[in-house]
Amino acid sequence: QVQLVESGGGLVQAGGSLRLSCAASGRTFSPFVMGWFRQAPGKEREFVATISLNGVNTYYVDSVKGRFTISRDNAKNTVYLQLNSLKPEDTAVYYCAFDVTYHNSLYISTAPSEYDYWGQGTHVTVSS
Repeated sequence: QVQLVESGGGLVQAGGSLRLSCAASGRTFSPFVMGWFRQAPGKEREFVATISLNGVNTYYVDSVKGRFTISRDNAKNTVYLQLNSLKPEDTAVYYCAFDVTYHNSLYISTAPSEYDYWGQGTHVTVSS
């Protein structure tokens, strides 16, 4: 059984930074696409960032462009999300997701339905 374990969330003041990590354990596999989503209180889950297998292709939701950076370490089956210049509106539960369906090395996805495995979520709270 595959499990995704997230870490790095917490409470931070506006303007601060956090680094989220998400590592896979269990059955060995190679995720093609990795992504991060978030869900704020009272809102639906939204896409945040995605990265292709080779790490070359990335895409972000407009509200985090220039502030967040997604990266991956394929040898460790781990994806990271660096959160800089945090704002109170970034407060949410952040979820990582892995897509293990075969794609070319540049493929990325913003659609939750394309992801096969999800983490349990890590809380990020930004105070003003």
